[in-house]
Amino acid sequence: MTDDLHLQVREIAETAGRVLLSLRKDLSANGIDPKELKDRGDQASQEVLAAELTRRYPRDAVLSEEAADDSRRLEADRVWIIDPLDGTREFSEVPRDDWAVHVALWRRGELVAGAVTLPARGVSHTTEPGSASLPSRPAGAPFRLAVSRSRPPAFVTALADRLGAELVPMGSAGVKAMSVLDGTTDAYVHAGGQYEWDSAAPVAVARAHGLHTSRIDGTELVYNNPSPWMPDLLVCRPEVAEELLSALQEMSTGAE
Repeated sequence: MTDDLHLQVREIAETAGRVLLSLRKDLSANGIDPKELKDRGDQASQEVLAAELTRRYPRDAVLSEEAADDSRRLEADRVWIIDPLDGTREFSEVPRDDWAVHVALWRRGELVAGAVTLPARGVSHTTEPGSASLPSRPAGAPFRLAVSRSRPPAFVTALADRLGAELVPMGSAGVKAMSVLDGTTDAYVHAGGQYEWDSAAPVAVARAHGLHTSRIDGTELVYNNPSPWMPDLLVCRPEVAEELLSALQEMSTGAE
């Protein structure tokens, strides 16, 4: 992939992010209902992303949370997998900043470019070469697991108990995955099921910077499937992957 493609992916995501920030500011100033703010945010970002992708890549297929699924993507060589607003709840709770825009490009079986933009933080995590470096992990530090701030699943709580890990609550899936890249946490484990647009861009970015990404049984994550449902996900620092996968395997088999 050329550097220009990575740059364009970031530009597309950041364009949607700017629209979301402006919309959020204008609507929240008028005391809009949170549900309407969520709906308007989803719609506005979808319109921006669809327009940008059509303008720049008119022949490519698109899989989006906010658009009808077109089965023609299954025969396409290139498919954009997008989540126009990851973390609508956080977006509606002004001034929370733990929400994101996801844009990823799948080509012939592989995720080849992606961007996870956190507009309210002014940060974009991308697949651009050299755009990030993984912070060092202090020797002997406890595991830190990214977890939902509002409903931490029993599965992750049990995993934390097994590992002696700390739970770090935060919002959207993209924010959780990128917390591993920026050093806030060591791993994001999700076993409750998601859709491809929840993880495609975060996984593309994570892989580009050397993080481990897989299903929780260690098998490969595969995208652009007939059903976009994905049962589980693991994103973690490479040096803790073996220990995490071993613990997950023990939990799945009931081993002690």
